[in-house]
Order: sequence, then structure tokens, then C-alpha cells
Amino acid sequence: MIIFIAGASHTGKTLLAQKLLEKYKYPYLSIDHLKMGLIRSGNTDLTPTSEDAALTAYLWPIVREMVKTAVENRQNLIVEGCYIPFDWQRDFDAAYLENIRYYCLVMSEKYIRTHFADIRNHANAIETRLDDEGCTMEAVLADNAEVLALAQKHHVNYILIEDEYEISDMPT
Repeated sequence: MIIFIAGASHTGKTLLAQKLLEKYKYPYLSIDHLKMGLIRSGNTDLTPTSEDAALTAYLWPIVREMVKTAVENRQNLIVEGCYIPFDWQRDFDAAYLENIRYYCLVMSEKYIRTHFADIRNHANAIETRLDDEGCTMEAVLADNAEVLALAQKHHVNYILIEDEYEISDMPT
């Protein structure tokens, strides 16, 4: 089984992947780790601050083929990150799609406004963010609104976080 965990920044994608790893022993691939490895090794001219569209265009073909390999080998894998395109399904035929589950995490405007301090406090729950100055309420609101609109436009499975939010509340 392949589990994609996509969504807006600061929604807990990495924390959910870590909890699933601990519970089910499924390994997970952080697309951010892949991104930084490719950038630091000089395999791309992209930077951590490159446009998301450019990073997705570069990273997705690599991730997609890793997922196909895992399916072909009947291996479980959790893939988490914001570089999974909303039209990801077009890249897999039915045999692959049977083995993939997709979840997009999105926080409602009300949740963000009510819990912004918690969002900031949990930003480093799993990974240390070296530069998180862009985590402003306005940026988080805009990112989540954009992700929600795209999830609805592409009819993908999304989980709207509206009230209290605990990773243990997420479907597993």
C-alpha cells in the first residue's frame, strides 16, 4: 500500500507520516528530504526557495517512479510533502491506483485564526525548520485557501481540519 499525504504547509503531514510509521511500520519518504538532497548535491539549480511549481515539476517524476517501483515490489510506502500534484492520478494506470491512497490535509480559516499559535508551536514537531519566518497567519491562510480550492477543483480526497486537531484523530 502506498499512502500519499499532501496538503498545505504546517498542516502536520510529516507528523502524520511519522505516526503511521510508528504504528504500521511503513517507511516514509519525505519529499522535502529528497528535495534538499538533490539541491545540496548539486543535481539541480533549484533552491529551497524556488517556486513550488518548478520544484514539483522536478521532483514529481522521481517520486512517481519510486512509487511505481514500490507497488511493483508489493512494498508499503508513505510519501509526504507538498510537491504531489493535484492531478497525480493521471500518472498511474488502474493496477497502480488500486494500491495508492491519497490524503490532502487542509486547515479551515476558522481553525487557523483560532489556533495560529499552536500551528507555530508545532512547526518543528518532527523536523527542525531552519527558516520559518514565512509562517505568518496571512501566508498560512493563503496557502490553505489555495490548497482547498485545488483539492476541490481536482476532486481529490482532502481532510478539512476545522475544530480540535490531533494526529490521533486522523484516519489510519
